[in-house]
Amino acid sequence: MDFQHSPRAQEYIDRLSAFMDQHVYPVEEDYYDYLDTCEDRWATVPLMEELKAKAREQGLWNLAFPGDHGAGLTNLEYAPLAEIMGRVLWAPEIFNCNAPDTGNMEVLMMYGTAEQQEQWLTPLLNGDIRSAYAMTEPQVASSDATNIETRIERDGDEYVINGRKWFITGAMNERTKIFIVMGKSDPDNPNRHLQQTQILVPKNTPGLIVERALKTFNYDDAPIGHAEVLFDNVRVPASNLLLGEGRGFEIAQGRLGPGRLHHCMRLIGCAQRAMELACQRAESRSTFGKTLSQHQSVREDIATSFCEIEQARLLTLMTADKLDRVGNKEARDLIAAAKITTPLATAGVIDKAMQIHGAGGLCQDYFMAEAYNYARWCRQADGPDQVHMMALGKQLIQRYGNP
Repeated sequence: MDFQHSPRAQEYIDRLSAFMDQHVYPVEEDYYDYLDTCEDRWATVPLMEELKAKAREQGLWNLAFPGDHGAGLTNLEYAPLAEIMGRVLWAPEIFNCNAPDTGNMEVLMMYGTAEQQEQWLTPLLNGDIRSAYAMTEPQVASSDATNIETRIERDGDEYVINGRKWFITGAMNERTKIFIVMGKSDPDNPNRHLQQTQILVPKNTPGLIVERALKTFNYDDAPIGHAEVLFDNVRVPASNLLLGEGRGFEIAQGRLGPGRLHHCMRLIGCAQRAMELACQRAESRSTFGKTLSQHQSVREDIATSFCEIEQARLLTLMTADKLDRVGNKEARDLIAAAKITTPLATAGVIDKAMQIHGAGGLCQDYFMAEAYNYARWCRQADGPDQVHMMALGKQLIQRYGNP
């Protein structure tokens, strides 16, 4: 067991850190200032295009993908890079490593036909377009994916899609051109995991209606956002089908495992930055005749934050290593453990940092409030905590319950 990053990973860590220091942190406020004054919050922020061009020039592009499509890093090597990007919530897009595009690109890599890859994967890899993944629904408990009610029905050479989805990340963005939609094509199949199908739906297809942006803690997460979307007799060619009818649940399981871990990696970056800011604040403010850093309660909060971050980081790295060695299915125990642990730990670290910052920690002058929002909704995204705990508990009982 090696607790040092590989030479290749360390090289990328150094290059990416330098890029963030030189190009990203200095314009962080400019990014949000633009969103506060622009006419269309769902349009691409101009400085994002400038940063993406610089990232490509420096070879910091598609870092999450294998050699044929990206940098060729392992999950373990990618983890510290995702952590660095996670320190600024909108930074992953600079390097074409943002959700949900990374997961959607992985779906097209693993399950797409050559024609589907040419039409959609190539422009996604180039950063020319964006995408959305439409799975969650408002009418049913989507934590159980077999509850999904959206219908995908064959009609000659087409499929017809009817249903309502919500919290569809990226649906509002002007550059989103393709949706991956999950629905039921065989609702009467006695095997509930063979009822679902996934299909590609271009955003400009008649009947696909993006109805409204959804806010979390009153953040609309522009220019990406999360939307409620109606599919009203949407027709697409049968060739848009992914993998085959009844294979939708299989695709979802293949997609969500690495994606859950990527969120954990980015969240650790949020937590680390929050702790660093708390230390700086503790040294720069004084109360009752001494700096905050001299107060025992502040020291305890910072010490606890450090412990929580290191625990989450080590679990995430261990999970990434297992994912590399044995694959998504065999690593599902650690993926669940990381998914349960990291958002909760991150929210706790950020909460303590906000407290040390006083009232300012709650406002837009610091990144903590928006980062806390991200950590909190990650406890719902890609499956709520309770589902992961239920699945992990079942797995552990099967493993150890009958010695």
